[in-house]
This record gives sequence, C-alpha cells and structure tokens, in this order.
Amino acid sequence: MDLKEIQELIKLVKKSDISELKIQEGELTVTIKNKGAEPAVNVVANPVNYAPPVQQTVSAAPAVAETKAAPAAEPKADNLITFRSPMVGTFYRKPSADKDTYVKVGDNIENGTVLCIIEAMKLFNEIEFDGGSGKIVKILAEDSSPIEYDQPLFLIEKA
Repeated sequence: MDLKEIQELIKLVKKSDISELKIQEGELTVTIKNKGAEPAVNVVANPVNYAPPVQQTVSAAPAVAETKAAPAAEPKADNLITFRSPMVGTFYRKPSADKDTYVKVGDNIENGTVLCIIEAMKLFNEIEFDGGSGKIVKILAEDSSPIEYDQPLFLIEKA
C-alpha cells in the first residue's frame, strides 16, 4: 500500500460516517479512526528483524491558512492560491545539493512546472503545479523539513 492509497482512504473516512477503518496488507496494518473532523492514522509494520511493531502516527487535521494584512505592494489576498502538500514527507526545494532550486519567489509558473520534491518512504516525488499559471509570492516551507499532508507550501499569485 502506498501513500496515495492511504491519503484516499483518509478522504473517504472524512466524508463518511465510518468511525474506524482497519486494513491489513501483508505485514502492514493501517488503522484510520475518525474523531469528528480529525481522522487519525496509525501505520504498523512488523518487519521480520524486529520483535515489536514500529508505529507511525499521522494526523490528517485540516490545515488553517494564516492571513496577514498585506502592504499595498503585495498582491491582494483574493488573487492568491495556497499550494498545499499532496502527501506527508520531507520537503526539498532542489533536486540535489549541487543544483539550483526548482522555483524561487518572483518566478512565473504554469501547469506542469515542478515546484519541489517530497520524499516519502525513500521515494522522491516531483510535485508539479496544476493550477493554471501564476507567480510565486512566498515559499512557506523550509528546505529539508518534514511536512504534513495538506500543509501550505507556496503562496501563488494567479495570472
């Protein structure tokens, strides 16, 4: 079971009246408990070399966007898109240490522009923009930092 499948299950549990969903696939057990508006996910893997199970808890709480009064030089809030993380992982702004960043503040972007990489379970996923065209206004996540599902990553001004 991959991360996208787990994310889809979280969305299904959020939308339904299910209080708990437990799925076992081989040595992996995924339990999603719906506690009102915040489903909690427990992933348990029982590798052969380990006696106790390894647990990882992921919170899928909805992210709250922060708003500030914008000076006249900045774009209006109604013209901004908050680009959010499609998965849990580690956020990287560039493909490798010796390469340039994918995007920086002021860059114009369009559909298919790679914004960053998110490493999840030793897989490096290129995250592409799919919201039309625009310009990077602010980068909200720190390079090489852990991020959560639906966490705001970029503020983008619509073109």
